[in-house]
Order: sequence, then C-alpha cells, then structure tokens
Amino acid sequence: MEAKKGAGSKGSGKADWALNHIQKLYRVETQLKEETAANRYAQRQEKSLPLLNQLETWLTKSAQQVLPKTKLGEAIQYCLNQWHKLVRYTLDGYLTIDNNRTERVIKPFVIGRKNWLFSQTATGANASANLYSIIETAKANDLNVFEYVMDSLEQLSKPEADIEQLLLWQFAKR
Repeated sequence: MEAKKGAGSKGSGKADWALNHIQKLYRVETQLKEETAANRYAQRQEKSLPLLNQLETWLTKSAQQVLPKTKLGEAIQYCLNQWHKLVRYTLDGYLTIDNNRTERVIKPFVIGRKNWLFSQTATGANASANLYSIIETAKANDLNVFEYVMDSLEQLSKPEADIEQLLLWQFAKR
C-alpha cells in the first residue's frame, strides 16, 4: 500500500486506520513467533481472522467513499483484489504473514540482473546461476559461505575428490 500515514492535514485519516489495523496483525504474528505451527494456526483463527474481517469491511466501505484514481483508492482496490492471497497465511501455521524473507533473499539477484543480461555465453550464465544457487543454499543452511566455497574448490582440484562429501548437508556434519 502506498498510502502514507498522516497524509491528512490533521495527521489522521483513512490511511491511518488501515495502517494501524495492519500493525495489529503484525503484533499478533510477533507474539506467535516462537509457537508451534498448530498453535499459530489456532491463534490466527482466534485473533487474526476477526482483525482481517474488520479490515475487509473497512476496505469494502472505503472503496465506495474514496475516489478510485487517488493513491488511497488504488491501494484499497489492490488490497481487495488480492484479498484471497492476503488471508491465505491464516489457513496454515507454517505460512508467514508476508514474503519479506523471500524478498530479502532475491534482492541481490534483482539488483544484479542487468549485469547478467550481458553474459557472453549461455554456459557462463548457467555457471553463474549454479554458483548463486550454491551460495544461497549455503546461506540458508547457516554455513560459512566463504569456507564452504573455498573448501569445495580445494577438494575439487584433487583427482580423488568425493563430490558426495561436498554436498551441503555433508559439509555441515564436518
């Protein structure tokens, strides 16, 4: 949503109500951070769904009161159009309220994609993709990426290299 908090002359308004309501949803998630998936699911049914129902009611009512071509009108309509995706996280305790973690992981690729347009060959582009995949998988498995890559390169330089021992889950056991 691109509606800004405090955009009205008095510092309050429709956008403020929505943003405060969304903050309540995130507070629920903060409280559930350490819970099991089953407990998260149950608590979301009890706490988050009523908040989401209130938000949907507000969005539906506001869509009729706000000009559709304004930033707030566009944000309201976008939220209503994506509603089924927004509430999806309440149906499974393993899901998160947003995709921020995924966005952070892919950010380097988004930034670097212009550079990759100029890969000289398909083989070079494929090698880059493989290397990035290895690096991100090592990060996701809490390995020291530099140590993992350096050790892997050293092992691969040996004629008797055991590739099975270079797999991330094997490396983590060492």
